[in-house]
Amino acid sequence: MTKSIAVIGAGPGLGQAVARRYAREGYAVALVARRPEPLDRLAAQLTAEGARAYPIAADLTDVGAIPALAERIRATAGDPEVLYYGAAADGFVPVLELTSERVDELMTLGVHALLALVREFLPAMLARGEGAILSAQGASALRGNPAIAGGLALAAQRNLLQAWHAEVADRGVYVGGLYIGAAIENTPFHAWLTAAEAAGEPVPAIPSVDPADLAELLWTMQHKAREPEVVHPAA
Repeated sequence: MTKSIAVIGAGPGLGQAVARRYAREGYAVALVARRPEPLDRLAAQLTAEGARAYPIAADLTDVGAIPALAERIRATAGDPEVLYYGAAADGFVPVLELTSERVDELMTLGVHALLALVREFLPAMLARGEGAILSAQGASALRGNPAIAGGLALAAQRNLLQAWHAEVADRGVYVGGLYIGAAIENTPFHAWLTAAEAAGEPVPAIPSVDPADLAELLWTMQHKAREPEVVHPAA
């Protein structure tokens, strides 16, 4: 039986790269994001390359609709062996401008949507004795940054991932978090950073990274290293 992966947050950078990396290994791919047009294009490209790819447009901020989303994923790609979660709200909020209302918004994608998805798919992974939950987020999850105060939601997510890992690692399910302190190529943030730097504007001093390299790192985390957390770049 073909294995499958649900790519939650199949955006133009890492989400697409993860989909391609797992498709090369024969996984059926459920592609989930908010906008249908890019999903349809990506699914068509993957299908032309011989993969099984299923675009599913969904608004993850509607947490109450996630059980229905999970059913759509099962109906198309099957119960996923791998859940990849790359969705996140815009965390670039100055800490002195942070409000309780904004924190609630950040927590929806940072914690609530992921929790709902894991509650849908983890039981089947545990029953099989194998599976993986992967998350890739910004390095603001690791330490407070006054310019990226939204990282508090990612820090909460990190704590949850650590707890899941401690609970299920010896039951065959891998839980891993990748924390990225670099601008991912092919993303709007990388495009802004490149244009601003070319215009001589002040920009953060951070490296760039090919999303394919990060997708390979996630594959290695799951299938070889099995470390619960990896930071890129390592320094």
